[in-house]
Amino acid sequence: MKNLKMKMARVEKDLSQDELAKIVGVSRQTIGLIELGKYNPSLSLCLSICKALSKTLDQLFWDE
Repeated sequence: MKNLKMKMARVEKDLSQDELAKIVGVSRQTIGLIELGKYNPSLSLCLSICKALSKTLDQLFWDE
């Protein structure tokens, strides 16, 4: 399942996949795969992404 919430939050912050990847310490490909729903990130990576995007875990990773 695609993570459009994460992608939208990243775009709202005016960050590229590469910029977000550098902030959280992963590759651009990892961010791309998370957004495509092809990679399940660890809790610590989810928390880092949430901090970088000023969102909560629920806002970015909770399925409705």
